[in-house]
Amino acid sequence: MNFTDAVTVAGTRRRDDGYLVADARIARTGIQTYLGSEVGKPDMSTVRVYRPSSEVFAKDTLKSAAHRPVTNDHPPEMVTSDNWKKFAVGQTGDEIAGEGIFIRVPLMVSDEAAIRDIEAGKQELSAGYTCDLDFTPGQTPTGEAYDAVQRNIRINHVAVVQRGRAGSNVRIGDAAAWGASPFTPDHNPQKDKIMTLKTVTVDGIPVEVTDQGATVIGTLQTRLADANTKFADAEKAHQVAIAAKDADLAKKDAEIDALKAKVLSDGDLDKRVQARADLITVAKAIAKDVKIEGLSDADIRKAVVVAKVGDAAIAGKTSAYIDARFDLLVEDVKKTADPLAKALADGVQPTADADKLVTDAYAQMVADLKAGKSTAA
Repeated sequence: MNFTDAVTVAGTRRRDDGYLVADARIARTGIQTYLGSEVGKPDMSTVRVYRPSSEVFAKDTLKSAAHRPVTNDHPPEMVTSDNWKKFAVGQTGDEIAGEGIFIRVPLMVSDEAAIRDIEAGKQELSAGYTCDLDFTPGQTPTGEAYDAVQRNIRINHVAVVQRGRAGSNVRIGDAAAWGASPFTPDHNPQKDKIMTLKTVTVDGIPVEVTDQGATVIGTLQTRLADANTKFADAEKAHQVAIAAKDADLAKKDAEIDALKAKVLSDGDLDKRVQARADLITVAKAIAKDVKIEGLSDADIRKAVVVAKVGDAAIAGKTSAYIDARFDLLVEDVKKTADPLAKALADGVQPTADADKLVTDAYAQMVADLKAGKSTAA
């Protein structure tokens, strides 16, 4: 049975020699609807005919699209060597390719009258082909129901036509020899547009799309770029916030470590209390009336020296000088046979007064630490 398909001429251009060249999609996969009377089924108002990709892209089908005559309108009969000169105005090339659901083929129109018709608005192509119809109903892989399947598709010619679909007449050409084109009752030829293609790059891959497709892709690419920029800015702000928080935590850790360094262990505290008690005992032995309450160790030594030698003797002297004078006073006390010498020789022995001294020294040490006073020599 003979059929026709319609597509729009895309990307036409004149060569230097005047010939017109173009790329055309001349057949596609999928389901198309025909009147039952056109496909030998007058009892059916319409017939849904399925063309599977296995048939459209079969080797023999693709081969049949190469070197086919291009005609100006469909001829009343098949184009052969006997009538080629009468009907042909050009020819398809041999670079046949599958493009999505379509067969794509290059073609050249070499007849000036036909070229002028195209340039004047006769912009559609209609492939004329033969095929076998297998009236075995079924469903496509996507679940669409069909009534018949086209098999053994063979391209005979590609016609330049004014309108690729003839409305309710569904006939293309001067006679009925060329069979049905798809039945599309909602077809509106007045709104048909010539398809022009643009090449856009997506992820480094050039893709040929329509003007509308290029606009959509461009919009999506812009949105993606904006989203990436916003994400990068948010990530940068997040990193800055983390760095600030890390710096704050590091500062807190340093403050905690500094506070820990100021806190004495139990053993260290016992040593400090014992040293304080020993210093107070020696100070009282040298100058029993000296006032030591609230004084640091260095101030106690200075108070003892002042009590023994007077302020004038140490006026303007350094702390090292004062400590040395205190040590001399301690040596002098050791030389006498007073209780201190015995205490120093035998070690400080716990007595009621000594216990009170230790207790008082401990309390004073704690008070000094709380007040932030240094008890260092």
